[in-house]
Amino acid sequence: FGLAWAFVAHTDSRFDPQMLRRFVDAYQRVDPLSIGELWAVAITLRIVLAENVRRAAERIVIDRAARARADLLADRLLGADGRGPEPATIALGRLEQTPLSTAFAVQLVQRLRDQDPAVTPALQWLDERLAAQHTTADEMVREEHQSQGAMNVTVRNAITSMRLLSAFDWAEFFESVSLVDAMLREGSDFAAMDFPTRDRYRHAIEELARWAGRTELDVARRALDAGRRAGGEANGDGAHAPRERDPGFHLIANGRRAFEKGLGCRVPLARRLTRAEPRTGLVVYFAGVAVVSAAILAVPLLAAAGNGAPGSTLWLLALLAVIPASDAAVALANDWVTRWFGP
Repeated sequence: FGLAWAFVAHTDSRFDPQMLRRFVDAYQRVDPLSIGELWAVAITLRIVLAENVRRAAERIVIDRAARARADLLADRLLGADGRGPEPATIALGRLEQTPLSTAFAVQLVQRLRDQDPAVTPALQWLDERLAAQHTTADEMVREEHQSQGAMNVTVRNAITSMRLLSAFDWAEFFESVSLVDAMLREGSDFAAMDFPTRDRYRHAIEELARWAGRTELDVARRALDAGRRAGGEANGDGAHAPRERDPGFHLIANGRRAFEKGLGCRVPLARRLTRAEPRTGLVVYFAGVAVVSAAILAVPLLAAAGNGAPGSTLWLLALLAVIPASDAAVALANDWVTRWFGP
């Protein structure tokens, strides 16, 4: 949020992708951002831009109310609507202890200038009040015009930027500024993989960093080191190294458990329950299909038995129903497996 706020403040709400890349790169030279923080840049920029528009709208409403109060005061001093002019001492007496806002003072000056000399005391009073605030009427007018012009630019930039943010490729931006991605690209074939695979690597790094209490850059560095060690141990003669050399073997494949142990990870119990060796997984899968099939078969069999069906009928019903019941059980098991387990 601090990064997005600083970027919007420095650019007056104007979105420039190249400038944002340079800004994030410079920021990360001091304080590297996590993977989650980099993905949050897009939504945080939208929040800050919306906040800028909100503040501008609030300022417009406040200034409009101040100008309306100034018009009412000017009408009383000038005797508008057929009524006689009100003495300046009475009309202005209520404002003696109230600081004059810029919008109020500018509107009052513009209404009272070049009017009947009878309102001269009001102008003198106004000049004295502004002098007490260390300014003049001309400075107030210039400041108000500059403020309105700057506000128009800010609102226009913010709305245009929000449109550009919706069409921008944030995945490409993320990978161009991610320090984890840069490290993996430099030390492996990470750049040659497709986006879903690269994203699985990143999710694994986030997870391991959280479980081990380490930085994501440290986890990525250790995954690359583990791959280099595995490749060197397998082929000391410099020949083609096995797949263990890729950091993904240690992040998302069979080397994951040993890598977790080396990092000192505290794996949550829920995650342990959803992980199994291939043979164990097959046993659990087929056992689950069998149990679900039996549960589906039990419903019609118990209903038939309750209605007094003989044993031969129950066996025939079970024989005819076992195939559709097992099909339904396989479909349910496949759905549960894809929800609970990764590739």
